[in-house]
Amino acid sequence: MTDVLRRGRASLAFSFFAQGVAFALLVTRIPAIQDRYGVSDALLPAFLAAVPVLAGVGSVTTEKLVRRIPPSRVLRWAQPVVLLALLGVSAGEHFVELGIALAAFGLSVGALDASMNMLGVSLQRTYGRSIMLSFHAAYSLGGIVGASLAWVGAHWDLALFVSYLPVVVVLLPVAFVGSRWYVDGGSAPVEAKDGAQDGAESGPVVFKLLLPLCLVMTFAYIGDSTVSNWSAKYLQDVLGSSEQLATVPYNVYMITTLLGRTIGDLGVRRFGAVAVVRGGALVAALGFAVVAGASGPWIGMLGFTLLGVGLCVLVPQTFAAAGRLFPGASDTAVARLNVFNYVGFLIGSPLVGALGDAWTYRGAMLVPMVLVLLTLVYARSFAAQPDRYGGGHERPRTADVGRGSNGL
Repeated sequence: MTDVLRRGRASLAFSFFAQGVAFALLVTRIPAIQDRYGVSDALLPAFLAAVPVLAGVGSVTTEKLVRRIPPSRVLRWAQPVVLLALLGVSAGEHFVELGIALAAFGLSVGALDASMNMLGVSLQRTYGRSIMLSFHAAYSLGGIVGASLAWVGAHWDLALFVSYLPVVVVLLPVAFVGSRWYVDGGSAPVEAKDGAQDGAESGPVVFKLLLPLCLVMTFAYIGDSTVSNWSAKYLQDVLGSSEQLATVPYNVYMITTLLGRTIGDLGVRRFGAVAVVRGGALVAALGFAVVAGASGPWIGMLGFTLLGVGLCVLVPQTFAAAGRLFPGASDTAVARLNVFNYVGFLIGSPLVGALGDAWTYRGAMLVPMVLVLLTLVYARSFAAQPDRYGGGHERPRTADVGRGSNGL
């Protein structure tokens, strides 16, 4: 494997890592952000919902941008904006300032997520074997670091700006310098070439092929958003934990996603994507059941641990499956699929909050459990297409790196 590919893979992995840190620092300090800006529990879902809506806009915009410029260039400039927007969340004092910072965060996160996964899918195709989970493992590692830093901030009662500033100062220049080694792969618009077909299929046919993956992505992110947006409040308000302990479930969740994703590519190569996705859905459903029935904080921790093990494989394999369906148009397919990442967040966070207020938060945890189980219905959509990354049928390694981004 060439040095160009190795550098491209390492720099992209760092981008996933930095995104994990930034997102964890935001979601695990939601109670502190509420206190700083005086956001009520009733108003909180509106603020949380605005981020995925704008992120969806950012992802759609990225689909159009990559028809003219390579995804690496979008990623190079989106990541600094995400980090600066995170800093902006910690620096304001009024609702308007919080709204502006969250809007910038949402739009740039949409572009960041879409472009990162575009590059990941194209690199996996170039490698000829499953590596997508390794990128998302880097994201999980970043989440662990971010959640740990959030715990330190809560433990020492640090101001949000004091907690966030050192992180941005360290990550921003490293990510920007590393971006010069991103590796792009060529991709045509979906309408012009649908990958597995001969390019003559219409838009409705393309959507039909992507629909099962879109649904799985939505279900997975409903589950993930439940953990990221409500785990801290659930442990503190329902299970009676301290504020410090309430920051731990997300950390536990990210640790288990890291472990699962670190070995997940081996599982896909050995057993195939269908078996891995089915197993993940079953374990995740069990995790939600344990959280809903937990008698105390530590049982709740066990449930979030299971959730990390189960949910960790679903999203990376969904992106990878889209890349196999549309090998000549993966950028566009990934951008469209990525929108349903935010659909899941948009539905999941307000849904759990509304059900928790109207019913109980324990009962609300059963809804994502049922939705994750529905993944079993669509698991066959993850079966290997022309690029088979499971069952001992990997393609030979290749040094065809496609379009390089050095110097862009």
